[in-house]
Amino acid sequence: MSERLRVGVLGASGSWHTRGLFAALAARGHEVLAIPATRLRSEVDERGDVHVLGPDDALLHALDLLIVRGLPRGSLDQVIFRMDALHVLAEHGVRCVNSPRAVERTIDKSWAGAMLARAGLRTPPTIVCERYDDAMRAFVQLGGDVVVKPLFGAMGNGIVRVEDRDVAHRVFRALELERTVYYVQRTIAPADRRDLRVLVLAGEIAGAMERVTDSWRANVARGARPRAVALSEAEQDAALRAAAALEADIAGVDLLVAPEEEVTVLEVNGIPGWQALQSVCQEDLTARVAARCEVLVVG
Repeated sequence: MSERLRVGVLGASGSWHTRGLFAALAARGHEVLAIPATRLRSEVDERGDVHVLGPDDALLHALDLLIVRGLPRGSLDQVIFRMDALHVLAEHGVRCVNSPRAVERTIDKSWAGAMLARAGLRTPPTIVCERYDDAMRAFVQLGGDVVVKPLFGAMGNGIVRVEDRDVAHRVFRALELERTVYYVQRTIAPADRRDLRVLVLAGEIAGAMERVTDSWRANVARGARPRAVALSEAEQDAALRAAAALEADIAGVDLLVAPEEEVTVLEVNGIPGWQALQSVCQEDLTARVAARCEVLVVG
């Protein structure tokens, strides 16, 4: 390591990932600052200069690197403000991992799916709409077996599978009361596929696991079991292309693999966890994340 960096880790200070990154970055000789997302503050001074500050009035423009480890749920105003702060820091030369643009793209399932499809990657047929009638038509058009997801969400929260028209009616009417956007995706049946999570770091595959479950929902947080897996060339290529399409330096790419079919990219997570993957991987993934982030700054 050629120089000491000033590194901020944006996220919950007590989380497994944040604690690990603190230790790995400190071991590499860097100065590390914990920054809860709710402690960001933006100021415009008398000269018209814009500043973003963190805990104890730390001027975050002085950072060399900001690792985005968590953006908690909040109101639309809170989410927009946090993203605005990241954009300001990036404009001041702080290397954000991931960049604000990549975070925006990966958080928004609709935008991410469109970009993946435009990049020539296979994705599940999906319809996004705002009206109940359009959602019901989407249910029929997608074959009467769909997964309904929140536009913004993670770890399987808020996802429901709908296989019956009457159930679709009740689900979509309930969502209508919340003035939500309907994100409706054709179900790919569990019997027909393997569910993989691939960790991509700066254009390299850092590790991969299969998520084994009898359920249609293959989230480790929802009970799926991680199992080490060796990726085929097609699977590696799909994961790398998906991360590149969204310009994500670090990404958790979810792949669905059915026999004798092209690999399907289900989702790209721009703030991925790797705790479950670490349990089936011999390499210290946190140390590798820290090292790759360092390289992104110093070259």
